[in-house]
Amino acid sequence: MPELPEVEITARRLDRALRGAEIVSALAPGVKAMRTFDPPLSALEGQRIERVGRRGKHFVVEVSGGLVLLIHLMSAGRLQLYDRRAGPRDRTSRLLLRVLLEDREAEGRSREDTSAAAVAATREGELRLREFGSKQAAWAKLLRASELERDESIATLGPEAWPAPPPLGELLDGARPLHAILRDQHAIAGIGRSWVDEILWEAKLSPFKRAGDLSEQETAALDAAIVGVLGMAIGFYEENVTLPIPDKLPMPLKVHRHEGDPCPRCATTLLAVHFEDYTIAYCPSCQTGGRPLKDRRLSRLLK
Repeated sequence: MPELPEVEITARRLDRALRGAEIVSALAPGVKAMRTFDPPLSALEGQRIERVGRRGKHFVVEVSGGLVLLIHLMSAGRLQLYDRRAGPRDRTSRLLLRVLLEDREAEGRSREDTSAAAVAATREGELRLREFGSKQAAWAKLLRASELERDESIATLGPEAWPAPPPLGELLDGARPLHAILRDQHAIAGIGRSWVDEILWEAKLSPFKRAGDLSEQETAALDAAIVGVLGMAIGFYEENVTLPIPDKLPMPLKVHRHEGDPCPRCATTLLAVHFEDYTIAYCPSCQTGGRPLKDRRLSRLLK
């Protein structure tokens, strides 16, 4: 699932390209994608995109006319800008916004200018919410701007994990393991399975350590790791990701998906704990005092 760094860089790139773009048409080929019906999707037609931003793992597309398009990619969605329309055989599109893009070199011209030069300064593009696989879990909501903060998806989010989260002592539920609570969007918004492994490795903390057992020094290390790791990832993307956004971003991961490789810090072999739908990667020397964590998958096989 795209997490805070991936959503952040995508929002930045799309915001730069789409600000001021006029929406020509809006369609929802994915029958499960649109989760609202009032206002209708057709209300977007003729409006202009004012800003593309982010809240947690959500995209927030602010549109003239007091409208907001809220989008969540779930595990297999992507939000991408194309210079041509989707073809009739396309099976991945869940939402299509056809737009007129402004030539940034012509920003000084009046929007009322109908000269040939002004017309040539615009081109058609298509913002597509695409999803791979058959689950159709990615979704979008068209809301009035006044409804955004009350929408359950936003109202229940915890504070942002980046760039300036509040002190962790105010957020952490002492009875829960760190790996679980840092992925809980109601506790802190934006972190998922990929980056929580990186954060806990950076902070030298066990993924199963209880939040209530953290010392002041460990809490400070975790605070710094959250901001540092997410900031590093966003900085990497700023240097390496341009439009068009690739389907798979080149994630600068050191631990996640690297079980079996040597730890980048101490060279100990990285291990993993496997669950039904995800894996926790960690370094036994740096994070668990040299003790391998019990692997649920291996335990079931031995039984």
